[in-house]
Amino acid sequence: MVKVANDPSRTEGDLPAVGRPGEPEPEVSGISLRLIAGLAATAHGSVRAGSGRLDVTVDGTAPLRPALRDAAAGAHLGHRLVLADAASLAETGEPGDTREPAAPSGHGDSRMADVVRLLQTSGAAGLVVSGLDDAEAAELVAAAGPVALPVIEIPLDRIAAFTTEVLSAILDHQTATLRRLEDADRALVQIVLAGGSLDDLCEQVVGFLDGAAMVTTTDGRVIARAGSARELAHAEGLDCFDRTGRLLTEAEPTGPRPDGPNANRAAVRIVAGHLDHGLLVAFCSQRRLTTDDVRLLERAATVAALAITKDSAVSAVESKYRAEFLRDALAGRAGTPVDAVAHASSLGWDIDRPLVVVVAETDEDDDRSTRDAEEVRFLQQRFARAWTHAVAVRDAASPVMGFSREVVALIGVPEGSDTDQVMRIVGEYVRVVRGDGGGGRRSFSAGVSRPIGSVADLPQAYDEALSAVTVGRQMHGDGALTHVDGLGIYRLLALIPDGTDLRRFVHESLRELATDDSPEYAGLRQTLGILIDTNMNVAETARLLFFHYNTLRYRIGKLEKILGPFTTDPDLRLTLALALKIHQMRGI
Repeated sequence: MVKVANDPSRTEGDLPAVGRPGEPEPEVSGISLRLIAGLAATAHGSVRAGSGRLDVTVDGTAPLRPALRDAAAGAHLGHRLVLADAASLAETGEPGDTREPAAPSGHGDSRMADVVRLLQTSGAAGLVVSGLDDAEAAELVAAAGPVALPVIEIPLDRIAAFTTEVLSAILDHQTATLRRLEDADRALVQIVLAGGSLDDLCEQVVGFLDGAAMVTTTDGRVIARAGSARELAHAEGLDCFDRTGRLLTEAEPTGPRPDGPNANRAAVRIVAGHLDHGLLVAFCSQRRLTTDDVRLLERAATVAALAITKDSAVSAVESKYRAEFLRDALAGRAGTPVDAVAHASSLGWDIDRPLVVVVAETDEDDDRSTRDAEEVRFLQQRFARAWTHAVAVRDAASPVMGFSREVVALIGVPEGSDTDQVMRIVGEYVRVVRGDGGGGRRSFSAGVSRPIGSVADLPQAYDEALSAVTVGRQMHGDGALTHVDGLGIYRLLALIPDGTDLRRFVHESLRELATDDSPEYAGLRQTLGILIDTNMNVAETARLLFFHYNTLRYRIGKLEKILGPFTTDPDLRLTLALALKIHQMRGI
């Protein structure tokens, strides 16, 4: 009968080093100690191990004396069973002694404890012993207990058959695993050779692992998936996805995972050369994913990198023609509206409908960036891909293209849409591209044009969107989403190319109120702005500012002493109103 000892006083930190992060993993995993415990049962043996230790994998065996020599030299014994009999245990001197075996020292208990401790420290999967009498077996179990080293005791007349069975089981398992990996290699490579998509690759991964599989970009946008509806729903409901459906790549580890609540999913990187293309992630609601499953995922990730590289090369050629056409259309050089619509249709775009032009720019100034040119180009390409994916999922016929400084998208809107409707539609695209942050995403601002009904109006709409993104960032800061109709007077102010003239105008008009040299200046500017907005209605201004009427009168007197009689001079009020608007524009 197999006896499994559980010591409730042990903690996870007391367990041997096998399976700890950072250990070297074998090329192919072995069988679990739990299976070996079953083989021990058939050999009328016994197993002394904490229940948490039975899931350790074993991929080989080693005699005691060589194992001790290796351990003393700092070698790692992880995933190996150490074999010992009464004679070899009696011959061991002090652990680490590489001389010929010494005679028993007479301090058996101490010697046994030192041997067990050295095996545990080096990460041995367990110790198999045979030929011990009851006293020696009790001494060994007592020594192994405090360090939680699994001990398997096999009758002497059955040790040879047991060892053969263990090695045969390991060999059979590793052979089957290698065959499975080779089958996966052939199937996955065939997908690429046949021109299959990433969705096809995910489908093949699901065939080997069950569950669900997804390919994401580096910042977590899912670009391919496969699996049953139930498995996909289970995966998408996990806490590794944010509310927009983005995988939280910044918090998702790659490679094998220890047992726990996250052991039913695994992620590996898709890398081609120095380029990181994203993650391949597998999910399984029914079981934990093993180290061998992760190795299969790594093979699939290599194939995914080939597919992405191939698609990128094809896409680069196609994008060149698409970009040239869209740039010509935005500049009014795409020919007649009929010709432009026909050309766009041949590219898979529908521009013969109500559209708005959206221009999106990253808020980081790449001209002054500390990043090298290659990294800047890669980040801009990733930003463009994020918009391309977001638009393609919702409206595949809408043109979207990344240029060197911006991304331009022509978004379809319902006939007769007002500004609020347009901003709700565009806002949804922006929300998807922006996600919940993280994953290496860069802040960006976007500008939106008025709706147009003809391709001939594209140049004007493009100019409107450019003005909206530039001025919107000045008005509201980074991350602004601005419609051209929301610019008002700011749109005219933005036409003045020299910011020095605007700053001089502000300082000459507002005088010391143009600065923040005194804490009260910001409050005085706010009071002045509300007075002008309410057409000098003192009572309404006092109500909006929660001031007493006399307090506001005192402030008005102070403002007139600094700025002049603006309450009675409409031209001065206009000047001050413009100066306040310019002061609100960032970067001026």
